[in-house]
Amino acid sequence: MEQTNATFWKGFVFLGFSSFGELQLLLFALFLSLYLVTLTSNVFIIVIIRLDSHLHAPMYLFLSFLAFSETCYTLGIIPRMLSGLVRGEQGISFVGCAVQMFFSASWACTNCFLLAVMGFDRYVAICTPLHYASRMNLTLCAQLVGTSFLSGSLFSLGMTLVIFHLPFCSSHEIQHFFCDTPPVLSLACGDTGLSELGILILSLLVLLASFSLIAVSYSYILAAILRLSSTEGRKKAFSTCASHLTVVVVHYGCASFMYLRPKASYSLQRDQLIAVTYTVVTPLLNPIIYSLRNRAVQTALRNAFQGGLLGKG
Repeated sequence: MEQTNATFWKGFVFLGFSSFGELQLLLFALFLSLYLVTLTSNVFIIVIIRLDSHLHAPMYLFLSFLAFSETCYTLGIIPRMLSGLVRGEQGISFVGCAVQMFFSASWACTNCFLLAVMGFDRYVAICTPLHYASRMNLTLCAQLVGTSFLSGSLFSLGMTLVIFHLPFCSSHEIQHFFCDTPPVLSLACGDTGLSELGILILSLLVLLASFSLIAVSYSYILAAILRLSSTEGRKKAFSTCASHLTVVVVHYGCASFMYLRPKASYSLQRDQLIAVTYTVVTPLLNPIIYSLRNRAVQTALRNAFQGGLLGKG
């Protein structure tokens, strides 16, 4: 018990990328550049959708909230990671680690539910286009977004409580750059079987529930597209879903690999590289894949640069 209390007061130390030696400054420059592009892209997408009346549709409303969620997710992780690359080892209190885990997991779970909502939106648009405007009204959209954020917070709270009720009486060094579930759980001592099972169940509920909704939506979408007689119509319908599907594959692929595994299979160095993918790369790909390839968004961006929205020129 004495060791557990000591860990509570001392907190944890992020080792981060300390093993990379002189390459840390190069990584700092690379990650900082990617983060600035990510932050700028997501914020710009939010502003464009807010200001351009042509983008005031459910599809773009959900897209703006996804960009907002991604922005909040990266804000809680990447600035501290960049600081660690410059300063080396960096400490965080026990409570601070729990707070960071709660918010990072909350935004990550919210992203899963928002992607499921966006899949449902594509289902309504393609399978029942004549009823799209009446069914996807503002009230329903607000309820879907609110449910996504609330569900993400509740699942995250459960995961955080499951982990931080454990005693941490071994090393307090986290072989990672933020308080993610696997590296923090690896520091717990004693029998962690029930906690691992709890984390697995919560992860399965988030990933499988949201992915199942996406799978059902796209099974109906595929059936509707195959019934179209026009080749051009099929291509147009597929193009509206391609970006969303790409983001889904990347997001769920990384999340499933990280969180649907037993503790014994953790490889901290390998997992840290994978974590870079979903904390740095994926938030950058989302606005590029999902937004900047969209014709309506491209038109809005051109108008903005020409001064039509931002009052320039």
